Amino acid sequence: MAVLCKPAIAVPEYVITNEETLELAERLHGDHPQIDLVLRLIEHTGVQKRHLIQPIDKVLQHPGFDARSITYEQHTKARVPEVVRRALDQAELEPRQIDLIVYVSCTGFMMPPPTAWLIGEMGFRPETRQLPIAQLGCAAGGAAVNRAHDFCTAYPDANVLIVACEFCSLCYQPTDLGVGSLLSNGLFGDGIAAVVLRGSGGTGVRLEHNGSFVIPDTEDWISYAVRSTGFHFQLDKRVPGTMEPLAPALEAVAEENQWNAGKMDFYIIHAGGPRILDDLSRFLDVPPEAFRFSRATLTEYGNIASAVVLDALGRMFDEASALDGHRGLMAGFGPGITAEISLGTWTSESDS
Repeated sequence: MAVLCKPAIAVPEYVITNEETLELAERLHGDHPQIDLVLRLIEHTGVQKRHLIQPIDKVLQHPGFDARSITYEQHTKARVPEVVRRALDQAELEPRQIDLIVYVSCTGFMMPPPTAWLIGEMGFRPETRQLPIAQLGCAAGGAAVNRAHDFCTAYPDANVLIVACEFCSLCYQPTDLGVGSLLSNGLFGDGIAAVVLRGSGGTGVRLEHNGSFVIPDTEDWISYAVRSTGFHFQLDKRVPGTMEPLAPALEAVAEENQWNAGKMDFYIIHAGGPRILDDLSRFLDVPPEAFRFSRATLTEYGNIASAVVLDALGRMFDEASALDGHRGLMAGFGPGITAEISLGTWTSESDS
């Protein structure tokens, strides 16, 4: 069975702290009728700092969608290859051994996709398959893992590279003054993650089963309005309560594999915000400490969209607490409202 190896993570050099975010929100929106609520929500995100691809002064400007698209492409090409190299090194593979590249990003658009450029730039085989995922938002990290798992199930000796590249700061819209938009300005950060799923061999999470679930009639709860000025993020106030219907979906996927979602040895969960983790802890009846990797990502980087689950996975590798045979659950949540759920077992065998 395929093994998800140690991810590589990179966050950009510019940093904004939560204190600076609060000061900025008060300075820019001090006359907003709900500014006290906005400040309280930002303060309670649990985010201590976020990383940005540009200085905050430049982030706050809006030079137009075309200029932002150029910035997205420039930073993608400048920053992604180094992360990919590290992920390949950690999986002990060369570019020519990769059979599929799954590339996820919801914060910029390129056609042809970045995968085509990577194949030519980094020495992947021309026959390498490409799967860009652009419209699943924060759920796309989980979806990428699941589609890679499906591919390796169909082609058992194949190796898959997953790349998540999210520059959320390029979606800042100075004219969007809804509470959800202002909260997102204090929650989202920039980050890149890459990981390899090996068809055989490797140390990491041996993937066993996956599933998806969509909550009906919630398509407008997390969405983009695509306008001439770019992507306008829209967040409904009901989103934090989505774990009540999603927790049973996680339990159902686990039960399909004769596992218990509340009795896992490790959890890699998308940290959209602290209430998501608090509620899931309650509904699955697991201790809050079980989600420590996800909380650490949220605290140190903010919500880095599709890259969250890969960063949280990397933190589990760094903690070195997983033992052979430990069972775990990975889940990403995003627009739809969509859940992408994976089950896996930790293995350190040289050949899985």
